Amino acid sequence: MRRILLFVATNLAVMVLLTIIVKLFGIDTYTYSKTGINFKGILILSAVIGFGGSFISLAMSKWVAKWQTGAKVIENPTNPTESWLLSTVRRQAQGAGIGMPEVAIYDAPEMNAFATGASRNNALVAVSTGLLQQMSRDEIEAVLAHEVSHVANGDMVTMTLLQGVLNTFVIFLARVIGTVIDRAISGNREGGGGMAYFAIVIALQIGLGMLASIVIMAFSRWREFRADAGSARLSGKDKMIAALSRLAQGHGENNLPKAIQAFGIAGGGMRKLFSSHPPIEERIAALRAGR
Repeated sequence: MRRILLFVATNLAVMVLLTIIVKLFGIDTYTYSKTGINFKGILILSAVIGFGGSFISLAMSKWVAKWQTGAKVIENPTNPTESWLLSTVRRQAQGAGIGMPEVAIYDAPEMNAFATGASRNNALVAVSTGLLQQMSRDEIEAVLAHEVSHVANGDMVTMTLLQGVLNTFVIFLARVIGTVIDRAISGNREGGGGMAYFAIVIALQIGLGMLASIVIMAFSRWREFRADAGSARLSGKDKMIAALSRLAQGHGENNLPKAIQAFGIAGGGMRKLFSSHPPIEERIAALRAGR
């Protein structure tokens, strides 16, 4: 449960921060009228906060990923491995029809990799030192192709849009339900909107955000099958199956920060509803079936 709460807290952090800023600057649309709740005003503010938080997170995604993982971008290769990584990603990016991503290495013992960035032509692909040490070049090539496919499919942007829609509904429902609860507690049908209401809204946003994350994770699991299929096209099905089999052999704790685990090659090990990745055996079966 602690891991689930940490994951949800990361996804909601910017949204909650914007909610607090809105409250501090006095532009909260907690308004009562003689006819009831100002649904239109609350919906507009919810959309601004919901999509604003998602797009701010997207815009900062590369910087945050580098900072959280300590990833070092390869600018001037210093060894044959770095040169091979750059040339492989460049070839795959051309095959996928996207701009050349930044390529980075981060220090971590587990076999993992991730892709992030604001657009198809402004992305980052990073691999762990553990992956470089424990996988063959064919397997690493397949993992890189998987991450390049995430970029080519526009998964970061699509995830952001979906998160924005869900954030909007979370904030809207939290404020409407919070208004009803606050009225019931205060017995004031024409006033309210104080700190008690604000605390209720924050608590509801976190609770409803946990439910919304189930939808996000279901979409994330579907993305993984698409990225696996993309890797099969770019590097070969057998290489991707071999890479997944290797991951299954060395599968352990995922040390990627919660905010970018959904964009890694290996999942986070949470309960199925909150897992960003389907089981590896299901992914291998889908590849063998040509799905």
